[in-house]
Amino acid sequence: MAEPTPTAPQTARPPSTILVVDDEKNIRRTLQMVLEGEGYATLEAETAEQALAILSAPDRPVDLAIFDVKLPKMSGLEALEKMRADDALKTTPVIVISGHATVHDAVNAIKLGAADFFEKPLARERVLVSVRNVLAREALSREVTGLRAIVSRKHEMIGASTPMRKLFAEIEKVAPTKAGVLITGESGTGKELISRAIHMLSPRKEAPFIKVNCAAIPRELIESELFGHEKGSFTGAQARKRGFFEQAHGGTLFMDEIGDMDLTAQAKVLRALQQGEISRVGSEHVIHVDVRVLAATNKDLEAEVRAGRFREDLYFRLAVFPVKSPPLRDRVEDIPLLAHSFLEAFCVENGMKPKPIDEPVMRALIARKWPGNVRELKNVVERMAILSNERITIADLPEDPHANPFEEEDAAGDDGADEGDVLGPAGGTPRPAQVGAAGARLTLRDHRDRAERGYIVETLRELEWNISRAAIVLGVERTNLHKKIRSYGIKRGEG
Repeated sequence: MAEPTPTAPQTARPPSTILVVDDEKNIRRTLQMVLEGEGYATLEAETAEQALAILSAPDRPVDLAIFDVKLPKMSGLEALEKMRADDALKTTPVIVISGHATVHDAVNAIKLGAADFFEKPLARERVLVSVRNVLAREALSREVTGLRAIVSRKHEMIGASTPMRKLFAEIEKVAPTKAGVLITGESGTGKELISRAIHMLSPRKEAPFIKVNCAAIPRELIESELFGHEKGSFTGAQARKRGFFEQAHGGTLFMDEIGDMDLTAQAKVLRALQQGEISRVGSEHVIHVDVRVLAATNKDLEAEVRAGRFREDLYFRLAVFPVKSPPLRDRVEDIPLLAHSFLEAFCVENGMKPKPIDEPVMRALIARKWPGNVRELKNVVERMAILSNERITIADLPEDPHANPFEEEDAAGDDGADEGDVLGPAGGTPRPAQVGAAGARLTLRDHRDRAERGYIVETLRELEWNISRAAIVLGVERTNLHKKIRSYGIKRGEG
């Protein structure tokens, strides 16, 4: 095992830079001495115009500005108003100070977005406490913004294929409405992402988005989870609990795998959708809720209705606007976009350097079947990111667990038209019709096919019988290699 690479020492964050704006030199000097004594870097300006020029300079970032209210020409409050109207400066925190403060000045400063306001003469501890609090809030705000960006990226829908463009158009049309949406599709195709996209494009985007997996909740608890329960309503109900419908009030409730819901619970869900009313388990009190329900399933709900396992009235209530989530095999041109996005996100989350994906790897990813759809692709990409070094090569590609060409096929119906179907399943004995009349020499075609078979076996053996890698090394499509393996009767492990 190779020695672990030592991690580089982390670079300390530079001190926060504070701009002091006051027309009195002694005030500027006092503030600079106090702030620099605490380790802050400082800049100074005598007028609001100078301060705005410093704040706008790209090479001198300012973390906090301290403005006096009374300044020559433009006042501190006027400068603050200009900053809040400038996209580049509107988030820079400002503390306002004044030697002749009035309640009106203080109210105006706060209305304009000042982080704090205090009077002269300046008390050292008062200044430092205010500066620390403002900078701490800004650091927390940046962290929250970064985390939101990461979460948003996780829920981002990616695709440029025709099925995805059609899906995006449907989402944009239905999102602003109150219509129920039934999202269908195979497991791993991103049905939850579709529901989140609908929520974020709807008027309810600032309200809660609550997800419930109906298949993961035991049948005897589904009503309690959806509608809540009162204390003592059943064994183990030690306190009142709000259900998912109450939690989603004003927002969106995403009911995943709704085809697995019990018929009794279906009736109560239908009542909630039709009347906007629910009752907690153990209570007769009716609670009015305003919830938009988005449902998803990988089952054929129409077949479930015919079989009596799903209520027809609930089905029609949910399927006002049906949306189909396309499987990955129908949008293979999106695989490179998805793979690069998953890799970049994984590297960022785990502190790894960005890694390129070699073209042979991408061709192999495109050639796979992906029965697990986008979820399976994401797992494979993350595994390659862990296994690889500076770049992802074909050696990092996991073997396709769904590929199994080493199975004999009945060749009884073969008419011999396939050029590669020359050698018998016994491992290379030429068919009598292709041996010369004297039986001593092979035809040119027989010789070529034996050489090809031997080279394929040798390549597979060297690559530990990994079909995807062998296809790339041999320069053929994986499906073509599968065909040759079956035609030549190659068995895993021979040679």
